[in-house]
Amino acid sequence: MSDFIFRISPNIVLGPYTISRLGQQVKEWGTRYMVVMDPLLNEAKLAEKILQSLIDRKVESFVFAEIAEGNTSRVIERGLRLAREGHVHGIIAVGGEKAMHIGRAVSALYYESHDFYSFIDGAIPSTASIPCICIPTTFRCPHCFTSSIPITDSRSNQLKIMKVQNPLCKLVLIDPNMMLSLTENQKATFSLELIGMATEAYLSQRANFFSDMLVEKGLEILSYALDGSPSLEISTPEEVLLSQAGVMISLAAATASLGIGSLLSLGINSRFHKSKSLVSSIILPYALEDAAKFKAGKLEKISRLLRACPADITGDDAVKALIEYVRQKIAKYTLPTRLKDLQLTVENLSLAIEDVGSMDIMNTLPRSMSTDDLFSFIKLAY
Repeated sequence: MSDFIFRISPNIVLGPYTISRLGQQVKEWGTRYMVVMDPLLNEAKLAEKILQSLIDRKVESFVFAEIAEGNTSRVIERGLRLAREGHVHGIIAVGGEKAMHIGRAVSALYYESHDFYSFIDGAIPSTASIPCICIPTTFRCPHCFTSSIPITDSRSNQLKIMKVQNPLCKLVLIDPNMMLSLTENQKATFSLELIGMATEAYLSQRANFFSDMLVEKGLEILSYALDGSPSLEISTPEEVLLSQAGVMISLAAATASLGIGSLLSLGINSRFHKSKSLVSSIILPYALEDAAKFKAGKLEKISRLLRACPADITGDDAVKALIEYVRQKIAKYTLPTRLKDLQLTVENLSLAIEDVGSMDIMNTLPRSMSTDDLFSFIKLAY
C-alpha cells in the first residue's frame, strides 16, 4: 500500500450553536474579513446571527453576496477585486458549495499578481493564501478538505478544477442549526449524494484504511438519520446526525477520491446549471449497478451499513437490496429518475463528458473508463 500521511488541517468545530462563537474563533487570524454569503441566508434569518457574532467581538466585516450565478470565474474575479480593495485579513465563506468554492478561490489567489485566468487554465498559485474559514449550511463539503476547487470557466461554461495551496482552510465550522431551514427534499437529495460520495471513496483506487473507516462510520450514522436508530439508545437530533455523517464522508472523499457520479454532476452543473445533488441522485443507482460487476463485496458491506438488507441476506442479493433501497428513497421524495427529466439532451451530456474526460480524477476511478465508456454509462441514466 502507499504511505499514509495525515495532517490535521483544517480545524473542524462541529456542534449546535457553534456559530455564536465565530467571532472568537476568527480573531486568531485577523480582525477584518470579507464574508462570502449565500443570499438565501437572509431569507432564513441566519445572516444576522453570523454577522452579530463578529460585531460582538469587534471584528470588522463586509458581505459579498452577489453569488447567484454560482462559482464562476467571473464571480470569483469580482470577489477577488473587492477583497483586495477592502484589504481584508481573511475570508469567511457561508452557505452551500458555491459559497465555499468562491471563498476558497479568493483566499488562494489574494496575493497573486499573475493573470487570473492562468490559474483557471492550470497554473498553481505560488504565494501564500490568506486565512479561509468555511461555514457550510449543507451537510456535505468534500472540497473544503482538499487542495482543489471546482470552478465554472465563464468563457465557456466548462468545468475546471483549480489546484491551490494546501492547506487552504484554517477552520471548518459546522453548526447543525444552520441546516434546520433545509426542506425534506433537499435533505433527501443531499443524503443520496452523500451515499454516492461514500461509495466512490470506498471503491476508489486511492482508498485506504483511514478513508474506509470514515466511510463505514459515516454511513452507519447516516442510516440513523435516514431511517431511525435500531435502539432507543441513540436520541441525537436528525440535523446533528446528518452533520456528523457529512463530515466523516466528506473527509473520506478528500482522503481517497470522488468518482464518476460526482464528476459528471459537477460537469453538468457547470455547463447547464442543473442541481448537482439532483444529478448525483439520478446517477447513483446506475453507478451502483455498474460497480456491482466488479466490487460486489464492498457494496454488500455498504448495504449492511445502511441497513438496506436483512441480516440473513448476503452476496448479490444484498447488493440488489442496496440498489432498491436507493430507488425507494428517490421514489419516496418524488425525485427525478432520469436525466432527461431535467430537460437535458444527449448532446448536452456529450459536452459535459468531454469536459470531465481528461481530468485527473479519471485515474482514480474503481475501473478504467474512456470517454466512450462514460458516454455509454450516462446513456443508461438518460
